[in-house]
Amino acid sequence: MTAAKVAVIIPAWNEEQTIAGTLQALHGVMPEAALFVVDNNSTDATAQLAREQLQRLGARGAVLHEGRQGKGNAVRRAFFDIDADVYVLTDADMTYPAEALPDLIAPVLAGEADMVYGDRLSHGDYARENKRPFHGFGNALVQTLVNWLTGANYTDIMTGYRALSRTFVKSYACLAEGFQIETEMSLFAATARMRVQSLPIAYKDRPEGSFSKLNTYKDGLRVLSTIANVFRQHNPIVFFSLVALALLVLCGLCGGVVVAEYLNTRYITHVPLAILAVAFGIVSVLAFQTGIMMDSINYHRKIMLESIIQQWNRARF
Repeated sequence: MTAAKVAVIIPAWNEEQTIAGTLQALHGVMPEAALFVVDNNSTDATAQLAREQLQRLGARGAVLHEGRQGKGNAVRRAFFDIDADVYVLTDADMTYPAEALPDLIAPVLAGEADMVYGDRLSHGDYARENKRPFHGFGNALVQTLVNWLTGANYTDIMTGYRALSRTFVKSYACLAEGFQIETEMSLFAATARMRVQSLPIAYKDRPEGSFSKLNTYKDGLRVLSTIANVFRQHNPIVFFSLVALALLVLCGLCGGVVVAEYLNTRYITHVPLAILAVAFGIVSVLAFQTGIMMDSINYHRKIMLESIIQQWNRARF
């Protein structure tokens, strides 16, 4: 396991145009930080250029490799392989300001926060620079839902610029495989009652010649999937109650036709419709029971999580 006081983790997939500049900017601001590039199956010269730049700068750190595709998998590999007091996540595309790094990590080093996230939205930089308006709309939807469900007050839930405490990293189960990791981290911080701060930062779009890996339509589907999963996992009683209610309405619509026919003719000809109504009713009851069970499981999961966090906090002293 690689040890460092401040470890900057940079997931990279085909970022040969910007990786050297990213490393140079970070090292120039904080030369004592260890820089770790996690090459995620790049087919270009990203890994080679990163190694050469680290050597040229005389910077601490290394190039790690993660064969499973996805930003979440890359971050998970870094959390496994690196031991540090403060972990910083940033992108390799030169969109986040390296000069904000000292301010980002300061509250974590001082023991005042477990997560500090770089807020791209408050100053309007993301809205001005982002050339994909749908992504901003999707971000806002997820952010509103998470804040409503958890009682948090996130101002930029999907930012990739974050400083994390050792307690956060070692008690966080990284399950997301792709770009959903930012949402997952924000949910974890709220659920685990971590101390969270925001830092407004400047944001600029990728430099010319560098191409985004995001896809408007695929990411739109991912946003919708994320919203459904967030709702289901963090408020199951409401989620499954709504599902049960929808099924109950379908049961009533199908069953109403059958009941009306029976009352008028004392005979039932719509047998398949009657069976469908009964099926909707049964599944509705099952959905409601699932919500109750999931809510209970959620409660016990929070108890276990609190125990894990307390263990890591005790290990610090």
